[in-house]
Amino acid sequence: MTGATVHHSHGNAEECSPAGTLTEDRTTPLLFTKMHGLGNDFVVLDHLTAKRTVTPELVARLADRRYGVGCDQVVELVEGGTEAHARMIIHNADGSQAEMCGNAARCVGMYLRQHRGVPDSELTLATGAGPVKVHCVAPDRITVDMGHPKLGGALSPTVAWPLRGEDVPVLGMVVSMGNPHFVVFRDDVGAVPLEQVGPLLSEHGAFPGRTNVEFVQVLDDGRVRMRVWERGAGITPACGTGACAAAVAAAARGATGRRVVVHLDGGDLTIHWQDDDRVLMTGPAVEVFQGRMTPP
Repeated sequence: MTGATVHHSHGNAEECSPAGTLTEDRTTPLLFTKMHGLGNDFVVLDHLTAKRTVTPELVARLADRRYGVGCDQVVELVEGGTEAHARMIIHNADGSQAEMCGNAARCVGMYLRQHRGVPDSELTLATGAGPVKVHCVAPDRITVDMGHPKLGGALSPTVAWPLRGEDVPVLGMVVSMGNPHFVVFRDDVGAVPLEQVGPLLSEHGAFPGRTNVEFVQVLDDGRVRMRVWERGAGITPACGTGACAAAVAAAARGATGRRVVVHLDGGDLTIHWQDDDRVLMTGPAVEVFQGRMTPP
């Protein structure tokens, strides 16, 4: 990797010191931790003990898979105030910010436990969508309490459907998990031209702030298959908030029960929409390596 030194941890993160001793001095190498949740990958910047400005230019450099580190999002950790152990700021690869990211929350939960010594039972994250509770149920398996979903009803934006060569209204359900989602059910999500339809729906005028787009196929009462176009990142192997939105939408329309396994391109997440209306998401988190990037 040009301009970077990599320290491979292979999941044994406790042998590595916290990547957080930074200053605003631009000549100081930028320390980072590369993590992923089902292939949805992140560069985590620990700014809990010292602040460093994260600009769109820095995010673009870190996210670049050829000239930087490579990631879907850059996740910045800063002080969380009196009610949270950290605040998670999510920078999309295109420089925009997201309110919440479920896969990132799992990775940050693992990071704080292993590198900052935060006990599992006490871990709270502040996010743009409000506080979330994170619990490590196994060394590499994390549960996040995603809070209450908000169902916005059905919507049918019209887009140019490539396979049909005509404008087609796409019926879907609007769901918020602290960030926006448009959930579309299809009999075969593998046949959806996601790379073309995803951005058309995500940036449609029906969604002024853009939206995440999920195409969902119901397999049975307890399983769905999902593909996702993430706002600000494009096609990703997994999306935690999207999996929650898909599970809630499927249960709300009576297609599944309230506990489902969501099969994504990167692997599986278990989603439980509890009777108290809170959504629990459980899945893996992996630390890939720690490194330092040379200043430009």
